Amino acid sequence: PAEGTLLPETYLTPRGMKQSELLQKMALAQQQLLDAEWDNRDPNIPVKTKAEAIILASVVEKETGIGMERDMVAGVFTNRLRKGMRLQSDPTIIYGITQGEPLGRRIRRSEIDRRTDWNTYQIPALPATPICNPGADAIRAVLNPAETDALFFVADGTGGHAFAKTLAEHERNVVKWRKIQRERGLR
Repeated sequence: PAEGTLLPETYLTPRGMKQSELLQKMALAQQQLLDAEWDNRDPNIPVKTKAEAIILASVVEKETGIGMERDMVAGVFTNRLRKGMRLQSDPTIIYGITQGEPLGRRIRRSEIDRRTDWNTYQIPALPATPICNPGADAIRAVLNPAETDALFFVADGTGGHAFAKTLAEHERNVVKWRKIQRERGLR
């Protein structure tokens, strides 16, 4: 199935269920969730179609594994889209390189600078396609993002992110994250 067409969830499957039947069930579950949530979306979000919602939700899904942060990450991306800013999401760079496989190392400057259909450091829009199958919480977060003034975020060393309203504040957070990386021997 195409990236972004299945709802990752726990499914009860009867013995003998065919793989194709499970995939149909997962695709239907995503469509039903999206249809139900679409009518309750924030009318002011810059996402205009269900397809765009799934694309952005896939980026939110890849940006954080912490459920409580998804609304905030979606809020930052919403703010950036409203201002015409690039999303500048590292997972979109990785997807352009590996098509969904783990990169296994830090992103190189040449990869940040390389234009792909997904690299949101280079393209001033959403990626061309979803970069994963987003979960229900990421979809809901995109349709009803947190109200925030934040425009930036970076890892904070705890598994979460530090959010910032200004570039100066963000740069201070990046310095802190780089220090943590050095202390942990991450390259």
